[in-house]
Parts: sequence; C-alpha cells; structure tokens
Amino acid sequence: MRRDTDHVRANLNCEPKPFTARIETGDLLRYAQAVGASEPWFSNEQAARASRYGTLIAAPTYLITMRVLLTQSLADAGYTRPLPNSVDGGSEWEYLEPIRPGDTITGTARIVDYIERETSLGPALFQVIDITFRNQFDQIVVRERDTWIFYP
Repeated sequence: MRRDTDHVRANLNCEPKPFTARIETGDLLRYAQAVGASEPWFSNEQAARASRYGTLIAAPTYLITMRVLLTQSLADAGYTRPLPNSVDGGSEWEYLEPIRPGDTITGTARIVDYIERETSLGPALFQVIDITFRNQFDQIVVRERDTWIFYP
C-alpha cells in the first residue's frame, strides 16, 4: 500500500483533549428503543426504579453516541485521516460501572496502533483507538477499543 508513513506516524499516540457529555433520560430511552434493549433498566423508567440499579441505566454501546465528540476532539488535536474512505471496524467494550441519567461522562482517547491488511475493498489501514470513559466521580465506567478501517 502506498501511503504517507510520516502522516500516519504523526497520528500514532495522538491524544486529543477529553470530550464530555451530560447523560439525559430521554436520550437513554431513545437509544434503548433504537437498539431493541427491552430490559426494564434500559427501557422503562418506572420499572427501572424497582431494579437492582434503582434507575434507568445506559444500554450497552450507548457511548457510541459520543463518537461525534471524539471525532471533533481528534480534529482539534491536528489528526488527519490516513486514507480518504473509512468504515467502522468494530468495537470491544468493557463495562465497569452503570451510566445513569444526570451523569457527566468524559472520554479520553489515544490512537494506539495502525495495521495494514488486504481486504475485499483492496489495501486498508486498520486504526485502533483506546477510549476510557469516566463519570463525574472520576470512576471509570467503560473502556472501549475502537477500530476504524481506512481505504483508498
């Protein structure tokens, strides 16, 4: 694959500024409905009060909604796309604490790896980003490893 290796190396270990969002009840309910998370602690505010959580909590992968904030934070840090086109390569999630309405969640990210592979789309560059999300009490709530696939 022909690519500007200096350009890619400049992105490696890029650590943009933290990005923050306040979690709202309506957003949690809409997300749960959109992804079909029907458990009461995700989808029914009244029933969630009787659950072990005592309130609604975010459905798995809810924090993907913060991706636009991550993208803006990367751009502000001088990050540039290594190749012109991209697709989502998947994510790995580690859930440590529930996310509740009213929480303020802050994400910190770091680009940790680039892997070259041949794909059905041709040569591609897999970019790996580690993201840590903390709540307002500085508790780690989620760790995510995100893969973006770039291709010409």
